[in-house]
Amino acid sequence: MKHIAVIWIILLAAIVPAKAACLSQAQARQVVASGQAAPLGAVAGRAGGEIVKAQLCQQGGGYVYVLSVLKGGNVTTVTVNASR
Repeated sequence: MKHIAVIWIILLAAIVPAKAACLSQAQARQVVASGQAAPLGAVAGRAGGEIVKAQLCQQGGGYVYVLSVLKGGNVTTVTVNASR
């Protein structure tokens, strides 16, 4: 039984993407102003619904927006590439 649990944990670790390190609002403004990341308005069309919360985060050497999006009455999390 222990072996099954260990295998399950290893599989989950391989499937789940690395957690993004999200920036403060001041850091996000600086990164966008420097041109390292696109402004939210430039990527909002890729969200697929109404954005109710947005965070700019570092992930895998680049930047992503982690968005809470309202679609069809449900809020889902969407990750959108923000690197330039």
